[in-house]
Amino acid sequence: MKTAPRKFELTADILLRAYSIGVFPMAESRDAKELFWVEPHERGVFPLNGLIVSRSLAKTVRSDRFQVVADRAFETVVRACAEREKTWINDEIVRLYCELFEAGHAHSVEAYAGDALVGGLYGVSLRGAFFGESMFHRARDASKAALVHLFARLKTGGLRLLDAQFLTEHLASLGAVEISREAFRLRLADALEFEANFDAWPAAVPMSGAEALAFATGDGTEVATDESRRRSVVPP
Repeated sequence: MKTAPRKFELTADILLRAYSIGVFPMAESRDAKELFWVEPHERGVFPLNGLIVSRSLAKTVRSDRFQVVADRAFETVVRACAEREKTWINDEIVRLYCELFEAGHAHSVEAYAGDALVGGLYGVSLRGAFFGESMFHRARDASKAALVHLFARLKTGGLRLLDAQFLTEHLASLGAVEISREAFRLRLADALEFEANFDAWPAAVPMSGAEALAFATGDGTEVATDESRRRSVVPP
């Protein structure tokens, strides 16, 4: 469901308030001048204990073929996500989410091959909820590797909800499920009761692929400790 285009200046603060009630903005196209609000009747979410990692993906992540970091090139990731024939990301979306990033409420997870950015994703963090916005890849499995690392960061930070907005066949293959709007509102309200921390594993501290897999696919929520941050590799 979407509403008519906005007739007022949208700010990062208004955007956060919208997320807190399960609503998010989109544009009709890259060149659109207006945004509209969206609250799907059926919502895609990732259960944080339900990530599906194939053997080949696990091998790729564990090999550290990609160096995966957070918040190094946020705007670049957003613009890369818009590099497709049809996109809902326009200049206003870029502006707003960069404002959220500067305020510490938006984050990117980036996969590099050498110095080249080859995949990544971005989203919004609010207390115990993370709202996934978009992802892209320029190398096979790069965005999937970023997703594994996102799960690891969310679980080490104590987050409770990963919103995927709309369920697609691709996201379902990775473990996403579809729930009703009412069920999502209840899960969101519960997640917002918790003061979680996306930066529990600091963006500047590398996380190996083996560590990311251990955190992302482990049962329950693991909280990062100083000892775990110092480890460079954990057993597969």
